[in-house]
Amino acid sequence: MNNMFKAGIAFFTLLWITGCEPKAAPDNGDKPFCLTDDQYKKLEIDTIQASEVEDHLQLNGKVAYNDDNVNHVFPLVSGTVESVKVQLGDAVHKGQVLAVIKSTEFAQFSSDLTNAQNNLSVAKKNLDATQDMYNSGLSSAKDLLSAQATYSQAKAELNRVNSVLQINGGTGSGDEYSILSPIDGFVVEKFITNSTKIRPDNGNALFTISDLKNVWVIGNAYESDISKINLGDETDVTTLSYPGKVFKGKVDKIFNVLDPVNKVMQVRVQLDNPDYLLKPEMYASVLLTSANEKVSMPMVPSKSIIFDNSKNYVLVIKDKCTISVREVRLGQAANGMTYIQSGVSAGERVIASGQLYIYQALNMNSR
Repeated sequence: MNNMFKAGIAFFTLLWITGCEPKAAPDNGDKPFCLTDDQYKKLEIDTIQASEVEDHLQLNGKVAYNDDNVNHVFPLVSGTVESVKVQLGDAVHKGQVLAVIKSTEFAQFSSDLTNAQNNLSVAKKNLDATQDMYNSGLSSAKDLLSAQATYSQAKAELNRVNSVLQINGGTGSGDEYSILSPIDGFVVEKFITNSTKIRPDNGNALFTISDLKNVWVIGNAYESDISKINLGDETDVTTLSYPGKVFKGKVDKIFNVLDPVNKVMQVRVQLDNPDYLLKPEMYASVLLTSANEKVSMPMVPSKSIIFDNSKNYVLVIKDKCTISVREVRLGQAANGMTYIQSGVSAGERVIASGQLYIYQALNMNSR
């Protein structure tokens, strides 16, 4: 049944072109597909012309974090997560509590702080008393110097304990340690839940905070396009989420290495994102305009292009028995014409009417 259905498609395909019964030679496995004189006369055939155009290059890519504005929050003490105060995607401010941990380590820090504060208070009172006695002649200079030294030591110890607490990046009291956000931004990664156990040897981040007011768009360039890309090239970035909106930027970094698997080189565009429209991992299309002079490119009627299986094709014709299917890479389109980056050359002729039916017949004839 499947073969009968395909044969029916071929029959009606050629019938549509000619308006009468097709007269193409039957496929005997050796003879090529040919159009009849009638079919050939009814075709619209366009000779490919070359025209100057700004050197545009279309790259596929995605939105990414600006790594310069990303902070990974690590656990600096061990313990058990008592409560998580934020969720993935939440906006946070610098100093905001992200989570609270019950920690014996922090309990020791708190104890050290209390002791240091008490010792400083005692040393200050002792120094004041010794100073009064020295002024009254009841104490020696040696006693005063000793009291001053004890006070300085107590003050230094308090400063040390406060520095340890500051280095550990949290605040709290007793055995409760509060993890604070280091910057204003959004919680873009979260790796803990309530009752999570945090070990002393845990080197994984608990949260990742990113300021999304500025993002990167990473485009992928094939080897054949590397020579066309320059620092400072202007770009128009579009996304699936906002098809009518264009984000303007410039190429600010070219990664001069190729991905060993995909054989592409990455190109970076930095964009301001004040309204947070661009979100990491969004697919993006990057139209790059070269800073160099205009280039000459072949162009074909847009209606002659066939889209099939995620690829673009045109039918290049020399005569009624010499028709080839040519895969093409598209450039920009305007006024019913499309520039072709690769696949055809100026002077060749393409079929611009009824090409879908001929394309199907050619595919069936080649099987």
